[in-house]
Formats: sequence, structure tokens, C-alpha cells
Amino acid sequence: MKIKKLLNAVKHLDQVYEGVKNNIWKNEYVEIIAGDRYRICKSCAELDIKGDKCALNGTQPCCGSCGCSLALKTRAMASSCPLHLWGSVMSEDEEAKLKKIQSKK
Repeated sequence: MKIKKLLNAVKHLDQVYEGVKNNIWKNEYVEIIAGDRYRICKSCAELDIKGDKCALNGTQPCCGSCGCSLALKTRAMASSCPLHLWGSVMSEDEEAKLKKIQSKK
């Protein structure tokens, strides 16, 4: 089961990178979106506080459905909930363009 979740994470490395970046360098807009998303996740039956269903050990709280760390997933603007409880704020293309602009600064 964890292998599937790890492969899914590898498939979405851009979103993982964006989540890590946004978790380190806080942005008010991203934090508002992340907070709204996490509030939804807190009421979901798939919320894994212990880390039993996380793709990587020690990344809880995570989504039991996809295994993603919620600290990262909720901060990746192109990510969406696998159960369709919340959606992406921007497409992966828009996120890539934003990343390109930010790297030029």
C-alpha cells in the first residue's frame, strides 16, 4: 500500500516541491488557503494523525487516502483532495509559471 502512495508522490514531485517551499517560506495567501483546506481535512474520516497511512514515516498528520503530508499538500496550490473535498487553486501550468517568475527574483 505504501509503495502505491510513494509512487503517487513521485508522480507529483512539482506539487511536493511547491508544498515544501511554501511550508518553509510562508506567504499570507497560501497560509489562508492551507488553513481552509486543513479545516476540511480535520473533519474527514481519512485524516491520519498517528501516521499509519502516511507515504513516509514521520510526516503526519497526513491524508490516509493518498498518504500525503497535510503540511505540504495543503500548501501546494495545484494539489487537490483525492476525495474531492477541496480543489486546486491553480493549474500545474500556472504553478510552474509562478515558480519560474519567483526564481528570477
